[in-house]
Amino acid sequence: MKKSVPLALALALLASLSLPALAEGDPAKGAKVFNKCKACHVADADTNKVGPTLKGLIGRNTASVAGYKYSEAMLEYAKANPVWDDAHFLKYIEDPKGVVPKTKMAFAGLKKEDERVDLLAYLKTMK
Repeated sequence: MKKSVPLALALALLASLSLPALAEGDPAKGAKVFNKCKACHVADADTNKVGPTLKGLIGRNTASVAGYKYSEAMLEYAKANPVWDDAHFLKYIEDPKGVVPKTKMAFAGLKKEDERVDLLAYLKTMK
């Protein structure tokens, strides 16, 4: 019994150290990162441009914005990934064409983790 307590504490410590990168981000910095997205997306209105609105993205069903014509590739992705959660968004925005080959999104992705996490924090404020 005594051996399991230090192991449990060690695992809890490791978990707490790895969570902040995913959980935290700076919405103000994310708003600046969003400037890279503005040519094709809006985040503060229910308006589609070249890409669908990103307002309310996190927690929304994948490929579900009314009036937007998604690629077949994105519709297939949505079957396996039905909801945009933090993990799916962060993976997708790092390399859109790597995650969804033949997606219509021409953006190469955000290679810097801090930019992805900040963008996620910003988008979470856009409900």
